[in-house]
Amino acid sequence: MPAIVIAVVVLVLYALGYVYYSKYLTTKVYALDPAFVTPAHQFADGVDYVPTNKHVLFGHHFTSVAGAAPIVGPAIAVFWGWVPALLWVTIGTIFAAGVHDFGSLVVSVRHKAQNIGTLASEVISKRSRILFLLIIFFLLTLVNAVFAVVIGNLFVAFPGAVIPIWFEIPLAIAIGQYIYRTRSPALVPSIIGVIALYVLIWIGNNNPIEITGLADALGMEPRDVWVVIMFAYTFIASRLPVWLLLQPRDYINSHQLFIALGVTFLGVLVGLDRIVAPALNTDLPEGSPNIFPFLFITIACGAISGFHSLVSSGTTSKQLDKETDARHVGYLGAVGEGSLAMASILAVSAGVAATRVEWEALYPDYATASGGATANFVNGIAAFANNLGIELTLAATFAAVVVISFAATTMDTGVRLQRYIVQEIATIVRWHWLARSLTFSGLVAVIVPLLLALMPGSTDAGFAFGTLWRLFGTTNQLTAGLALAVVAVWVTRNGRNPLAVLVPMVFLLVMTVWALIIQLDQFWAAEERWVLVPLDLIILVLALWLIVEAVIRMRTLVNERRAGVTSSSDTTPAEAEEGDGQR
Repeated sequence: MPAIVIAVVVLVLYALGYVYYSKYLTTKVYALDPAFVTPAHQFADGVDYVPTNKHVLFGHHFTSVAGAAPIVGPAIAVFWGWVPALLWVTIGTIFAAGVHDFGSLVVSVRHKAQNIGTLASEVISKRSRILFLLIIFFLLTLVNAVFAVVIGNLFVAFPGAVIPIWFEIPLAIAIGQYIYRTRSPALVPSIIGVIALYVLIWIGNNNPIEITGLADALGMEPRDVWVVIMFAYTFIASRLPVWLLLQPRDYINSHQLFIALGVTFLGVLVGLDRIVAPALNTDLPEGSPNIFPFLFITIACGAISGFHSLVSSGTTSKQLDKETDARHVGYLGAVGEGSLAMASILAVSAGVAATRVEWEALYPDYATASGGATANFVNGIAAFANNLGIELTLAATFAAVVVISFAATTMDTGVRLQRYIVQEIATIVRWHWLARSLTFSGLVAVIVPLLLALMPGSTDAGFAFGTLWRLFGTTNQLTAGLALAVVAVWVTRNGRNPLAVLVPMVFLLVMTVWALIIQLDQFWAAEERWVLVPLDLIILVLALWLIVEAVIRMRTLVNERRAGVTSSSDTTPAEAEEGDGQR
């Protein structure tokens, strides 16, 4: 199958989804109001609440949710065959991720930009708040720890990426200052930033920087030194106003998406690459995970991901200029990530290998497919770029910069979100010294995942990536299902048809609970069962508890509607009080 045919068909389906399905969601399900005063205007503070142009905010939202996950997940899932992976990415993006990301953003904006955990207490029940916050804390800790490890591995494997990644930071700050001080449009400065970044890629490729000497002097592995540096950087970055670094760097990185997709599509068109991976891999080694339910857990970002609801209700909702911009930012952001996931599938099924034999050598079993996912993507994209005449080493550095840029942006946002969650949990337990201090809450948000990232494991991947990452997929998808439950209850409470939200919610919760039960048996036989079994049990119990709470709330609303009782309200007195307390 020519890879370019797949690319064209999927992009057409995404375009139809945005034009027609997101319009249906806008008018019939979420009922956006152009006159609604968003929290960005209502609570503008120049730090977190900043009304932002929808194109700039799209850049922040997309690059924050993208990270490395829409690349890694599909690159692993091709193990079961490229057709099921592509179907889940395409259908999931249009009918699940778009609904989830868009809905989480709208509900948060309608409730003073509160995060999805607090929204659970307001929309479903107060008991669900602390349960949801605990799940979110665990998910963010895991994401920040593992993304730091992924970035450290990439800096070690591709030292040519060091200069462009780190010099992009002062470049973005300069652009942010210029735009903020002069009130100029962001497009031209950001394009200049992208051009400067690619000059830096060429410089970095010719001047690779390795830190083996420093690591030896400190008695650490080079990867661990990069992990420490990354967390030191995110501690500082998470305290800066969003307009200074986060927005301009994300906007620059969003251009990288279009460039990376352009390189992918032009590369497969010029090179006439054909997919060599099996459409459906029926020759799986004994002991391989079943396609049901694990395909839908392995591919999270790129189809649907609970982490997106944290970003939508964490940083994005505080920057939305107009409520109607939510369609562009939320739904189109999901489409952008689906496009990246599709590029990942093409890279590892058509770019990284020229024959079926070469592909099978890269995918002999699930563990090898998982361990080589990032490298397979980088080498696949490099092969597409090489079709365009770009030297292979330089092309690999370009692909590594794309992956690191997205992962680092996700870490920036993830640490900032973790700080919000720490402050909120501290408020609940009345640790006011922690709730009111940016420094102490920021330190907690950094130190916990840092220790996790440095903890040794039974494999070279470490404890976070080699052991706890096995719970990431289920925790992430569980969060997505629960976020959809919050959105569904809110839609029902406002007297609109929640079917578009309920269908992906039920599917996702069934797949996630099914996977948690299967994993419980697998973890019991694992060497690390002392931590995996209790964590899996805790997550399963929390999930079932929250599902019961949501069902009770939905039944109450349905009974009220049948009895003619009106309970429609976007902001309750309790929400108003909560929102004031948070600020």
